[in-house]
Formats: sequence, C-alpha cells, structure tokens
Amino acid sequence: MSSIRQGAVIPVYNHGSTTGPIVDFLVEHHIPVIIVDDGSYLKTKAALAKIEKKYPDDVTLLTLPENKGKGAAVMVGIEMAAKLGLTHVLQIDADGQHDINRVIPFFELSAENPDSLICGYPEYDETVPKNRLTGRRITNTMIAIETWGSGIRDGMCGFRVYPVESTLKIRNKLAFPRMGFDIDVLVKLYWSGVPVIDSPVRVTYPEGGTSNFRMVHDNIEISIVHTCLFFGMLFRIPKLLALRKRNG
Repeated sequence: MSSIRQGAVIPVYNHGSTTGPIVDFLVEHHIPVIIVDDGSYLKTKAALAKIEKKYPDDVTLLTLPENKGKGAAVMVGIEMAAKLGLTHVLQIDADGQHDINRVIPFFELSAENPDSLICGYPEYDETVPKNRLTGRRITNTMIAIETWGSGIRDGMCGFRVYPVESTLKIRNKLAFPRMGFDIDVLVKLYWSGVPVIDSPVRVTYPEGGTSNFRMVHDNIEISIVHTCLFFGMLFRIPKLLALRKRNG
C-alpha cells in the first residue's frame, strides 16, 4: 500500500466522562478521531459536543438516532474513515480499560503490515472479573475451531487496527451489530484472507467503571455467533487449510 493514513474510531454509549482523556491522547499524537455516539443519553451527548468543540479540526462526531450496538457504531465509523481518506483505523473502546500507551506501537505494527488486522489480546491485572475470564476461554477455543487452528489469541478485545478497504469489503457479510461483532468481524476477515497479527494490551477494570456488557443477553448472542460461524467453517475447510498452510 503506497500511502497509509491512520485514524481512530471510538464507539460511545454513555461513556462521556472516559472518552475525553482518550481523545486528548490521540489528538496530542496527531491522530484524527471519529467518535460515533451510539444513541447515548443527554449527559454523554453534552460531553461529546464539548470534545468536538475543543478539537474542531481533529474530531469528527457522528450521532446515531438510537442505540444500534457497538458493531454498528464501529462500522459507521469505518465508513466515515473511508470518506476521509483514512486507510487504517484503530478501534478503541470508550470505557478507558485499555492501555492508551499501546496506540502508537499498534499503529507502527500496522504500518509494517498494512494488509493485516492488528488484534489486541488482553493482559489483565487483578481487577478483571473472574466470570469474564471463563467466557473468554470458551470464545477463544471456539475461534480456534472456526479458523481451523489459526493461532489467534483473542477474539473479543476492543482494541484493534483495521485495514479499512478490506473491512468494508465484508460489511454485507457481518450479521451481528452488537457485542458479537468483535468475534464476527475477526473470523470473517480471516476467512477472507486478511492476516491477523496479535499484540498485547494491558486491560484494567477501573473501580466504579460502567460496562455495557449484558451478561445474559450478550452471552446468548455470542453463543449464536459461534453457532453460525461453526457451520460456516464447515463449508470453508479446504480454504481454511490453505490459509493455515500459507500462514505457517
């Protein structure tokens, strides 16, 4: 790829207080930011409006009329990134859980591997809820099956650098706009031939932090995602074997 232009997409649903410091860091490092307000409450809308006013030349604020889900917000952001001429975008969650200092190393890794998805895998500290670890192990085992032993380390981390063009090519194949999105887009990008490169990112669950993860509803959706991907994998076994051989 001859010209690389990198930016960031932040899907926001009622995380107005934690979005500001993330944007401050990104703008300080000359990274254009696309914020997608996924139907947040008025308090968050006001906070996002202040951020946009603070950085009129660096921040693009998009507002969805109602909550569509994290995945839908990310894809709206990636579509805007293409319109702005960006070739690669960092997806970073707005809750402040990810180590912001990994942004630059992720962009450097992406620049070295422009055709690849740079996918974060979490390095947790003692604040992580134990039930999250159990669900994560199950999901990552299923992804290993769905990608025929690709070696992908984590399928749910909301800290990634997407190649914009490749991601938009599969947008009509993405079926889960909410919490199942991270898994769905990762596996389908891999199926389409996009290499996946894992890189660590420290994850902390701040005291008093707010999560939009709905334990029962979202786990049901994730189970449905894996069911669909499993059967999709069965029809792609020859191609997956070829991908595995190509990727060593």
